[in-house]
Amino acid sequence: MGNLLLNYLEKRDAAREALKNASNLGGPVITISREAGCNAVELADLIATRFNTKNPKSKWKVISKEIYQETAEELQMDPKEVFKVLHKSEKYAFDKVLKAFSDKHYVSEAKIEKTIKEVILHNAMDGHCIMVGRAVNIIAKDIKRALHIRLVAPLEYRVSSIMQSNHLNEEEATEYIDRIDKERKAHRKTLLKDNPQNKLYNIAFDRSVFTDEEIVDIIEFSAIKKGLFNRNSD
Repeated sequence: MGNLLLNYLEKRDAAREALKNASNLGGPVITISREAGCNAVELADLIATRFNTKNPKSKWKVISKEIYQETAEELQMDPKEVFKVLHKSEKYAFDKVLKAFSDKHYVSEAKIEKTIKEVILHNAMDGHCIMVGRAVNIIAKDIKRALHIRLVAPLEYRVSSIMQSNHLNEEEATEYIDRIDKERKAHRKTLLKDNPQNKLYNIAFDRSVFTDEEIVDIIEFSAIKKGLFNRNSD
């Protein structure tokens, strides 16, 4: 029994050390969490363009909904089904029970959640990516070469933004924001069962106060200070 316990402790310590070393080697990565209507993907594209223009060798890329596609490919599923798991509803819970009895290719909810976390962490570890949403800031919290951003704005700004980008009236835009914010809350709760309220941001921006260029300037400065460009390949 003593040898078994000692072996277990040694393996556990080795795993922790490997994770520690991996987190030091991973990245660079920028994560962006946002309220609905803050145009996060648009901003992420501007950041990637700025970084790649200044250093074409770095090849920064933006990752958002691509996470669903990568997870679906890994599990041989429809990306829409992955989305449903992470944005649970009573209807989906009932559909899932029926599917479990009728489909030999049924994939458990736990396996989907585990896989999407692995896909997110794999991309973050590979580095040179700007990841939007999907609770990435917490999943990738142990990566040292990372900058975690939060975008917020008054409701009036967000409604106006959604009206313009989605061609909706004010009432429709308000309902859209409410639905999206609830879906994202469900997503975080699904992936972060231990503490869905946990947050980890280095900088928060009010989108109604700063222009896109000003935010990109500040993020670039912060990325430099955080050491995201310290290596020759960056």
